[in-house]
Formats: sequence, C-alpha cells, structure tokens
Amino acid sequence: MSCEFILGGARSGKSRHAEQAAAASGLAVHVIATAEALDEEMRVRIARHQADRPAGWVVVEEPRALAAALQATASADRCVVVDCLTLWLANLLDGAENLPPAAGAELLPAFARERAALLELIPQLPGKVIFVANEVGLGLVPESPLGRLFRDEAGRLNQAVAALCERVTFVAAGLPLVLKGA
Repeated sequence: MSCEFILGGARSGKSRHAEQAAAASGLAVHVIATAEALDEEMRVRIARHQADRPAGWVVVEEPRALAAALQATASADRCVVVDCLTLWLANLLDGAENLPPAAGAELLPAFARERAALLELIPQLPGKVIFVANEVGLGLVPESPLGRLFRDEAGRLNQAVAALCERVTFVAAGLPLVLKGA
C-alpha cells in the first residue's frame, strides 16, 4: 500500500498535482469525487475538474460513504485519487448547526461513523491512494460557530490522515513542498 496526502489552499494546484502523480503511477486510475453539485457555481467547478481528467479514468461519485467506496475501488493494480476530503467532511457535518454550543462534531452519528471508518481503513488499502484536501486553518478565524467547527474538524482530519500516509505534500502556487516522505 502506498498512500499520499496532498493538501493546499483553494486553487493552489493540489488537484492538478494529484492528477499528475496518478498519471505517473502507471496504474489504472480511479477517482472518487466527493463534491455535490448543489448550486450552479459548484456545477461549474465540477465540470472544470471533469474536463481536466483524462478520458480513460473511472470516476466514482461518493459524497459521504468514502470508506465503503475506497474499499470497493482500491486494488493492487490501481491508483485511486480521492478529491477531496474537505468537501467530504463538509457533507458529513450536515446538521452541525443544530448542535449545542461548543459541542463537537462527534455528536453527529454519520460524521463519527464515517470518519472512524476511513481512518481505520487507510492502513489496509491496497495499491496507490492519493488523498486531496484543503488546508483551511491558515486564514482568519471563522466568524460563526459552524465555521469554526468546520475549520477545527478539517484540521483534525488533515492531521490524522497525514499521520497515516507515507507521503504528505503541501501545494502553494502550483509548487509542491514535500512535508513527509521521499
């Protein structure tokens, strides 16, 4: 198993870097896309990502059950790109606005179950898997409690995934900086 974690800011080039690494792997590439086209702007973003991918790549759309999708997709002869963990996390935080003040996301059953399943599965994955995520903790402190919860959970998730991956790369302005691994 070979897992890589690529993170960076919005429009940093992290997805392009992941796609280049997948293409260079020499393996059949499958992409697990976690975004949902809930508005026109997101439809345009998704279409841009689709247009950028090579035609032979297989795409699985799975906004919530990521561990199950990975278990079904990953194999020794494949490279799987998960794009992206941050949108997956946002999907799992559905209902967080109803949590008591200062409560953690672990009170959301789907969040707790899916996060635990992913983190348990990562060390067992066959083949090459590349996770993509946004680094959202470098900017201003979000104004709303929900925004702060999202930022905190994204940071915790990024730390947990980085600890489980052999290679971690931060991308800024299209330039990759290897943080962990060769």
